[in-house]
Amino acid sequence: MTDIAPPAARPTFAEALRVWAKVGLLGFGGPAGQIALLHREVVEIRGWISEARFLHALNFCMLLPGPEAQQLATYLGWMLHGTRGGVAAGTLFVLPGFLVILALSTFYALFRSTTWVDGLFFGLKAAVLAVVAEALLKVARRALKGRAALALALVAFAALFVFAVPFPLVVLGAGLFGFLAARLAPGRFFVAGATGGATEAVAAARPDDGLGAALRTLLVWGGVWAAPALVVVAIFGLGSTFATLAGYFSQMAVVTFGGAYAVLAWVSQAAVESFGWLAPGEMVDGLALAETTPGPLILVLAFVGFLAGFRDPAGLAPLLGGVLGAAITTWVTFAPSFLWIFLGAPHVERLRGNRGFAAALAAIGAAVVGVIGNLALWFALHVLFREVGRFDLGPLSFAVPVPTSLDPEALGLVVVAFVALFRVRLGLLATLSLCGGLGLALRAIG
Repeated sequence: MTDIAPPAARPTFAEALRVWAKVGLLGFGGPAGQIALLHREVVEIRGWISEARFLHALNFCMLLPGPEAQQLATYLGWMLHGTRGGVAAGTLFVLPGFLVILALSTFYALFRSTTWVDGLFFGLKAAVLAVVAEALLKVARRALKGRAALALALVAFAALFVFAVPFPLVVLGAGLFGFLAARLAPGRFFVAGATGGATEAVAAARPDDGLGAALRTLLVWGGVWAAPALVVVAIFGLGSTFATLAGYFSQMAVVTFGGAYAVLAWVSQAAVESFGWLAPGEMVDGLALAETTPGPLILVLAFVGFLAGFRDPAGLAPLLGGVLGAAITTWVTFAPSFLWIFLGAPHVERLRGNRGFAAALAAIGAAVVGVIGNLALWFALHVLFREVGRFDLGPLSFAVPVPTSLDPEALGLVVVAFVALFRVRLGLLATLSLCGGLGLALRAIG
């Protein structure tokens, strides 16, 4: 299989748009589920991009701050249709979830109730667990080539789940190991350069992808990132809530390695104690709302921005202030992802034939299996058990479920989801619909 579909088989922009919209609408389950969905759509079903090329892009995105699944969608769109493809894929990945979280935040701010979505999400979580398990198995089969890769995946899983090692250290450590292995023992640990030659044709590649192009990209997308912040400062003043939201979440966008859970503690403390945007406990409500939506879980920050603008609208109507707060927060959170991809992707593509770089990304790919395994186990514990505590002893720190809190209804729905997806092969949308409907029915009958 070639890494990029030949021109005759490459999708039209309209065909790709439909797929990116589908991914945006069905992207439940956090990064593991979203990565699985992207893989299913562009690699397995349509063959637009090869397995090796997909993993190469994924491994690079794992190195970046911000939502890795959205960045992966942007990268894939860029490979197929250049900058417009990346913008379309990355935007459609976020837009449906943003509109849903905006509606839910409005309902929450006005009525303080989220129980009406509980039944639907109860069922969806069961289906998503099956999707995440499917992703783990498929990525593992393709990324774990040899004992060294398997060992690295297990080490990454243990570091994250058992020892609570920060996510960036795990990824960077894996990359460093792969790079050194390629230098000290070529070919022994990872097959460097297996992803293809650096000169292979790419839809987005241009002959002027040098320093000049990089500077233009930096200016254009850096400007896109900064423009809304400058506008709200000019209109509302530097000390306004909207300017503070733009500044604070722009900083968060640079340091949010590891996704929403990695930054949640920082944002919770700042939003409650430093800025007074949220009351204690409301961040948990926001996270629950974000989990009911498609798209990146980091959309919980839109909930924070909405409540901040709703409660201090700087002269606007509260609802308008909430919408503006959510919009500015979402913009400065996701706009940097386009900058990282459009700035780095051309150079990453050219380095695909570099032995050390290819081995580093292959090692990161093996570690990613451990990362997805960690996400899958964490998610499974919280789906199947009503209470999950922590065990802490010295360097050990991991989640432990309360056995008596096992939810038999959740277990039943998970079994249904696994049978539907793996045995009956019902398909993703049908499985989500089935489990969502069953969840609503179970809640309706008490």
